Amino acid sequence: MLLLDYENVLIRSLLTERFSGAPPASLDQIVSDFDGVTFHLSTPETKTKILISINVKCFRELVQYGAQQVLEREYGPYIVAPEPGYDFSVLIDLENLPDDQTAREDLIMRLALLKRNAMAAPFERAFDEFAQLAEEASRYTSESAPAGVEEGGEVMSIHYREEEAIYIKASHDRVTVIFSTVFREETDRIFGKVFLQEFVDARRRVLTLQNAPQVLFRNDRPLELAGVPGLEDSGDGKISYITFVLFPRHLTPQRRHENISHIQTFRDYFHYHIKASKAYIHTRMRKRTADFLQVLNRARPENEERERKTASGRTFRVQG
Repeated sequence: MLLLDYENVLIRSLLTERFSGAPPASLDQIVSDFDGVTFHLSTPETKTKILISINVKCFRELVQYGAQQVLEREYGPYIVAPEPGYDFSVLIDLENLPDDQTAREDLIMRLALLKRNAMAAPFERAFDEFAQLAEEASRYTSESAPAGVEEGGEVMSIHYREEEAIYIKASHDRVTVIFSTVFREETDRIFGKVFLQEFVDARRRVLTLQNAPQVLFRNDRPLELAGVPGLEDSGDGKISYITFVLFPRHLTPQRRHENISHIQTFRDYFHYHIKASKAYIHTRMRKRTADFLQVLNRARPENEERERKTASGRTFRVQG
């Protein structure tokens, strides 16, 4: 199966070309990303200054969970006032780039990860809350722990797509990440159940995957979302909930960056492979239909009667 890149490949390739010493040129390009995210790369002042802006549907929610602090940490000296119509902008001066090639490559990758870093804020906050709650819980027994420690942190909601959202909740022993996803076709629901059942079965069957996060799939609202307003249960299975349970071994500082990147791309990865599987099956069906037609054409009798006409217009039959 294909693993999707975390970074925006078009931004990475374009900046790699510009950072390599190519002659400065005017730039005005809109780049689309997953989940309705758009980038605008332009040179509004001079050809040597590239303005990169991003528009995210849920940016206000991300700011509530610390996105501004994360972006300032990653892009501090490059941040400028947001371009009209966009949520966040950085300005890169090609005449003032780092001298070290490794530092340049790191800057290119950080800029290509602009969406990933913005979306990482609620996950980082949940991981920090987990560490705090785990430390507090270690002072008590399970019977004497205060209600706040037992219940965990708040449920953070990120409505990053129409009718779809990510819900994140930290507890003293885990972080729960729930994706709500919409299946608009019955076949998508069937494929989705097969894929997700394979997640569960593979974790049980393959020893090396037993340390992977637990994956749960259901059509009714998970208990973790009981107090979240605005949620409706989908009786027809149109809306489904996919739950990832991240345990302490997944939340260590050494694994934090990679795990946040992986889980962000799950929805795109999931629906991409559903569509890829449908396309593959349709290709096999067309190939099989073509094979059947070929067999039928070969099965015609050699002595088939054919109708012919004379010059005067009379018809008669001849044996093949």
